[in-house]
Amino acid sequence: MDTLSPAAAGLAWHFDPELLRRHDRPGPRYTSYPTAPHFHDGFGEHGLRAAIADSNAQALPLSLYVHVPYCSSPCFYCGCNRVITRDHGKGIAYVARVLSEADLIAPLFDPSREVIQLHLGGGTPNFLARAQMRELIDGLRHRFSFSSAADRDFSIELDPRFVSRDDIAELGALGFNRASLGIQDFDPVVQRAINREQGVEATLDVLRACREHGLSSVNVDLIYGLPHQTLDGFARTLETVLRERPDRLAIYGYAHLPNLFKAQRQIPDASLPSPEQKLALLGLAVRRLSLAGYQYIGMDHFALPGENLARAQRAGQLHRNFMGYTTHAQTDLVGLGASAISRIGSSYSQNPRDLPGWESAVDSGRLPVWRGLTLDADDELRAELINQLMCQGEVNGRALGARHGVDFDQYFADALVSLSALQADGLAEYRDGTVRATERGRPLLRLLAMCFDRYLAQPEQPVRYSRAI
Repeated sequence: MDTLSPAAAGLAWHFDPELLRRHDRPGPRYTSYPTAPHFHDGFGEHGLRAAIADSNAQALPLSLYVHVPYCSSPCFYCGCNRVITRDHGKGIAYVARVLSEADLIAPLFDPSREVIQLHLGGGTPNFLARAQMRELIDGLRHRFSFSSAADRDFSIELDPRFVSRDDIAELGALGFNRASLGIQDFDPVVQRAINREQGVEATLDVLRACREHGLSSVNVDLIYGLPHQTLDGFARTLETVLRERPDRLAIYGYAHLPNLFKAQRQIPDASLPSPEQKLALLGLAVRRLSLAGYQYIGMDHFALPGENLARAQRAGQLHRNFMGYTTHAQTDLVGLGASAISRIGSSYSQNPRDLPGWESAVDSGRLPVWRGLTLDADDELRAELINQLMCQGEVNGRALGARHGVDFDQYFADALVSLSALQADGLAEYRDGTVRATERGRPLLRLLAMCFDRYLAQPEQPVRYSRAI
């Protein structure tokens, strides 16, 4: 039976615009700790091989992430690592190289280690034609041992503009059981401003087709803070989406960083909602989702109470990694493709972000490691702490300290001082050895986690993060 922690008991978002406005500042999203900007080129292929060899002793199941970088057209808001092309023949060579990379890394794992989780991200994974997708999945199944467990999670990100019912039928036949659909906003004015026009009925038909063909869990991505977005228009989008009862929703805040992402220079600053308007859009989404019965998972994610993600949170089994929130905590993550990141044992490793660099490494028969790191004892301790905060909204400091052989109060004395500012505003509490986000503080979990991030205090090249809200 699911049990609720005190922090998760409400499973709601207490929306306080003044509080959010006061505390909103940039910070990591904590899909890893240490975060990717702290990876370094001193970790290479030898480090990854050693990490895999060590990890085989624990023989955890595997998660596979495959990055497909290609997109047929640029969405102006996007900050993902992608390559714009209309030449779908490029997918043929890309799939061949992903499988070549798999040939290099799969034999290093004990063959008894099953793949319990698979995720295709991008870019646009459905850029691949059906034959290419079949070759990719069948090829991975041949090189790794795919689990047949009922709780396995095989998911894919889909651009509804470029997918047909036949494509979805093929995905179902290949074993996918979850899909994530990018909608962002149905308002045509907003769609034109971000260069992503998609019809309402055609998009909803994709959602329905997913369910008809065995993809039992469907996530929808929406974005607030886009150019020309209004409360009325976003309300219509929310109403339309919620009528379909998607199993999960992600409500992302648009991060306007045109100096980092060239495509965003097509969006004039003057077209963006003001900070007050952006908060109002978020508040509207939170209220509508709460009234519709969705459980607040954390960060910007919501799920129906019966969905696997929500059940995992209530059972204390939720995990966070580069695929976002996941239901499989005890796995090693293997990343394939350009820019993909692996978490093996006590290590992180990332492939080259540039396509030619990744291609050159694979073609030369090398594991394409660009950078990474090996976690030390302090990293391991803080990684576990931050993961618990991001997933459950609380951490039992005394139990954590006992597992790692430290006195929690002494070890984190500086962090607990930093925490006092959040405590003063009723966002967090530290009582009976437990650090906990209050109901008011759950939307700002990133700030709570930042109190325990030692890398943020180190004087080095500044890192630009998106804002917490």
